[in-house]
Amino acid sequence: MSGTLYVVATPIGNLEDITLRALRVLREVAVIAAEDTRRTARLLQHHGIPTPTISFHQHNARSRTAQLVARLEAGHGVAVVTDAGTPGVSDPGLELVAKAIEHGIQVEPIPGPSAPLAALVASGFPMMPFTMFGFAPSRAKDRIRWLQNIVGTPHTFSFFEAPHRIRRTLTEGAMLFGIRPIVAARELTKMHQEFLRGTATELTERISEPRGEYTIVVGPEVNSLQDNRIAVHDDVVADDFWRLTESGEYSRRDVVKEIARRSGRSSKDIYSAIERAKKISRIT
Repeated sequence: MSGTLYVVATPIGNLEDITLRALRVLREVAVIAAEDTRRTARLLQHHGIPTPTISFHQHNARSRTAQLVARLEAGHGVAVVTDAGTPGVSDPGLELVAKAIEHGIQVEPIPGPSAPLAALVASGFPMMPFTMFGFAPSRAKDRIRWLQNIVGTPHTFSFFEAPHRIRRTLTEGAMLFGIRPIVAARELTKMHQEFLRGTATELTERISEPRGEYTIVVGPEVNSLQDNRIAVHDDVVADDFWRLTESGEYSRRDVVKEIARRSGRSSKDIYSAIERAKKISRIT
């Protein structure tokens, strides 16, 4: 009789955020397949669990999957864990689960922490429906194309971003997201946990020294024209215009059209507002 593959959610920050069932399973299995054995070792040591670990990450997933399936077929219990949260969300695990199912091996989920769900709960945005998109691409062209695709999601959605790219990603996404409310959550469940709230433009200005992985939650589209007026004043129009054009990712014409769409004003009016703001700036 084959063993059982346990997909175990582990803490995303605070080591106390783990279920009693997860601790029991980690003690009872023959081996724990871990994305980073060093990080998992700290968790196991904290809870006094002696179970051996084996590395299982994106670079060795194919070969490790075959080894782990063989152990499962031999009757051994195997637990798969990621660095933080639930395996398979944006980390290794899916390949092993799919192969286990293919071989008729029982798969048992052990639910627990999830960064997107933790950030969603604290966002105050509607939770149903909700879509998770994982990590934004690292290359600028790929990331902009990716942002253009996901912004069409009308309901609440989330994605991850690294600290050294967060301001760039929010800048690139500012024109696309418009005034959609956003929550940028970092260091979730840790001592320095922080939730920043605002539009993409506002958050770009507030994130000065980004640290820790960010979970971004974007609220649903604002449908009413009255609520969608973001650039009422000339100085705001001008600020939006120069910030977006200086990024080099959008043409001046496209920026004007987008600001006009978001503010309920004509493109001609936006051009006039920019010129008025420039004159005032020269006077002052």
